[in-house]
Amino acid sequence: MKVIISVLALFLTLQGYSQPAPGHNAVIVAETPVHCLNEAEKELASAINAYRNMNKLAPVPLSVSLSQVARLHVLDLSANHKIGSRCNMHSWSSDPRWSSCCYTDDHRRASCMWDKPRELTSYTGDGFEIAFYSNHDYASERDFALDALEGWKSSRGHHELIINRGKWKTADWKAMGVGVYDGYAVIWFGEVPDPEGVPAGCSDE
Repeated sequence: MKVIISVLALFLTLQGYSQPAPGHNAVIVAETPVHCLNEAEKELASAINAYRNMNKLAPVPLSVSLSQVARLHVLDLSANHKIGSRCNMHSWSSDPRWSSCCYTDDHRRASCMWDKPRELTSYTGDGFEIAFYSNHDYASERDFALDALEGWKSSRGHHELIINRGKWKTADWKAMGVGVYDGYAVIWFGEVPDPEGVPAGCSDE
């Protein structure tokens, strides 16, 4: 059975639910100054910006800081998130590196998300996260990325955030972070440019 969960910054959608999960062999570099994207992360960032281009929107620059937050979060979700829990995928576990929270569908703990980039990095702006999970055995990292994007496109809230419509019409995304690990994918958007710059596409050496 294939399991897919897709979650937006201010919306939660359950779409349906299968394993080796994309990004599972990710090099864990979240503690290092320069964030290296794994192949699944590169594919997902490319898919997001290609879709924005189709909608005559500028690409969102990749961000070292937001990608570091994204990588930490997918590692945390892989280790601690329980599918079907009242604490959705914007939640963070108990860990000395960050403040924990159970993010529920009423968004009462929304500041837990917005504040994470400032809490974990030098990034000064708010962070807005969309999240996706699938345990399907994909043929490639690109297939996973495209499935995640299709899942977000099928949700009005996700779709509007990605292409600046609806409540996000006036948002001017200046930074994007991407994290993929063990079937979890998150994208972080911010309106403040990241002084840390763009993450590198690092080799396995």
